[in-house]
Amino acid sequence: MTQQLLQQLVEMRGIETQYVDAWGKPATIAESSKAKLLNTLGYDTSSDEKIQSQIAQDIQSVWLSVLNPVQVIRSHETINLAVRLPIELVNDEHVFKITLENGETIAHSFIPVDQEMTTMAHIDDVEFHEYVVTLPLDLPLGYHDVALTADGDQLGTSRIIVAPQACYTPDEIKAGKKIWGLSVQLYCVRSEKNWGIGDFTDLGLLIQKAAGLGADFIGLNPIHALYPANPNACSPYGPSSRRWLNYLYIDVTAIEGYDDKSVQTIVDSDEFKTTLAHARNVEHVDYEAVTQIKLAALKAVFDVYDAKYLSTNTKQNKAFKAFVESGGDSLDMLAVYDALQSHLKVQGKESWGWPVFPQELKDYHNPAVAKFKKANAQEVKFYLFLQWIAAQQLQDASDKATEAGMTIGLYRDLAVGVSEGSAEIWGNKDLYCTGASVGAPPDILGPLGQNWGLPPMDPRKLYEQAYQPIIDLFASNMASSGSLRIDHVMALLRLWWVVKGDNAKDGGYIYYPVDDLLGILALESHRNQSLVIGEDLGTVPEEIRSKLADNGVYSYRVFFFEQAEDGGFFSPSHYPVQSMSTLTTHDMPTLIGYWHCLDLELGKALGLYPTEEILQTLYADRHENKQAILDTLHGHSSIADNVGRDVNFTGMTRELNNGMQIHMAGGSSALLSLQLEDWLEMDKPVNIPGTFDEYPNWRRKLTQNIESMFERHDINELASKLTQARKQASHK
Repeated sequence: MTQQLLQQLVEMRGIETQYVDAWGKPATIAESSKAKLLNTLGYDTSSDEKIQSQIAQDIQSVWLSVLNPVQVIRSHETINLAVRLPIELVNDEHVFKITLENGETIAHSFIPVDQEMTTMAHIDDVEFHEYVVTLPLDLPLGYHDVALTADGDQLGTSRIIVAPQACYTPDEIKAGKKIWGLSVQLYCVRSEKNWGIGDFTDLGLLIQKAAGLGADFIGLNPIHALYPANPNACSPYGPSSRRWLNYLYIDVTAIEGYDDKSVQTIVDSDEFKTTLAHARNVEHVDYEAVTQIKLAALKAVFDVYDAKYLSTNTKQNKAFKAFVESGGDSLDMLAVYDALQSHLKVQGKESWGWPVFPQELKDYHNPAVAKFKKANAQEVKFYLFLQWIAAQQLQDASDKATEAGMTIGLYRDLAVGVSEGSAEIWGNKDLYCTGASVGAPPDILGPLGQNWGLPPMDPRKLYEQAYQPIIDLFASNMASSGSLRIDHVMALLRLWWVVKGDNAKDGGYIYYPVDDLLGILALESHRNQSLVIGEDLGTVPEEIRSKLADNGVYSYRVFFFEQAEDGGFFSPSHYPVQSMSTLTTHDMPTLIGYWHCLDLELGKALGLYPTEEILQTLYADRHENKQAILDTLHGHSSIADNVGRDVNFTGMTRELNNGMQIHMAGGSSALLSLQLEDWLEMDKPVNIPGTFDEYPNWRRKLTQNIESMFERHDINELASKLTQARKQASHK
């Protein structure tokens, strides 16, 4: 009986027991994994009685909810709302009061018994009926509140989200324009003025320089908020909050008040100058040094700005207060978290994240946290100020893209989750399942599977919260940009959950309400005029690829992964138009690194390959792939005859490097993204998947300042050829 009951609960909670793996073979998750996943979702699976009782409770809670918490429909679709009522109410007149987003109200009266009844149930000896009520309304796009009343009593509330059919695409791209842009890890950028890490002023300069050469976008790594008190937790894909920004990207010198004597005394000190010189000159970003000087200067600037503007009735104070108010609990929670973590660190207490905070401080909603916030109001205000300034400086950079006439401008990147010790989880514990982590099943790149250390959202809790956390995520990450790349876009359909303590291969897929999430994505995409790119690499079910395409989401095509069964590489002219193509990504070697097998050499040194046999197989595969690439490039006349045809005698040269990029530019993808590292012919990767502290991930800087980079003749010539190739591709 247990397995049967367990399976019923598994199906109710959207746990997928069978899937197709990366090799196209059917795979089944273990029975033990099913029970563990249910335990992580809060179920006790120790006996038939307990499982049966919890199934009954779940069913009962649905019947006792008069309305569903939320319903997402597409524009011009019929609005059908489910209503569940005890039998004694079904002959009474009921009224739906719909409050539109603009404040307008609409009422619709009905008698339940006159509607279509779909099902019935007995709960505690009371008979309940479920009806479907059709609203004869054509609601505008947006978020609308619904209240159900009878005899003046409110029986339930809900939300209707009306979404467009598909995500937004700029008119020029719709008309066939093919564009190119540069992808950059902002922290890698060197400039003559930054403080050892790329900043928003550098971004503005990069936009202006790249736009002058024909680029139509600059793609960023995630710029999510990290941990001011824990600077070495620097992965952009393991943030503290995905709604807010990394304050390290603030250009301190651009804030009013920087020139004040009190600030200049700090930045002119010998200790500050020594640390600044070190931060600028080292090969890798020294996050501790950068944090030390930036926080010291930012606190001094804040004191000046606060005294001048934020303590009296100024227009600056009104703007600051409006920003804080619109940020709501999410912003307050981050600022309080940053102040609290800093305090604990100063006191010498363990402070890497909320799981090690003192018990009374482990939850944002605890009274002790409110007491801390009140006692440390000025420091909390400082962290709010940092988010306000960061948002302004990002917007200034985005405005430069608009002024330069870029088709897209900035494109931002939304990470798939937040790290376990994050402020985002600290403030919404109900939503996250901290007993599990997001990852991936075994695939070609990760034969043992992957565990990313990011606790997943509980899909049911997300639904019960009327999808507000997802709405906020999409909206905030589309701000100040023209496009959003969604990392691991399959998360909209399903996520591979790995229970704490288990191997990644022993996880299982849990499904999410993909159609609802895509509807919200489309709505926010139109509101923010943001094109959406979905990173659809790895184990991707066909159902999601076609669904994403139908919803206007652009696919992600990486040249090295676009291989036919015979080992040959597909021509980029065969890629879908509705896609962004690229040669490499932040998880891959640079072109030089790939061609000279430096990534395999590095992997061996770091102990990433269990056996010499596996490594030799990778070398052999690489050798064959490089020959196939040369065949492809020569076959399409993308490189000149003087570039060798035999891989045994052909190393990576500037001509081959540029030829590969121009080969991509002639393709059919609407967007082409190129890496600045390959323009600078760099050999080291920015990140090596599967490593933690074995390699300086997320720290390696570019080898040249952006000011001098764009003065190089070879770079200008490459950009000109890319622009020309994209124009020709637009007319094919």
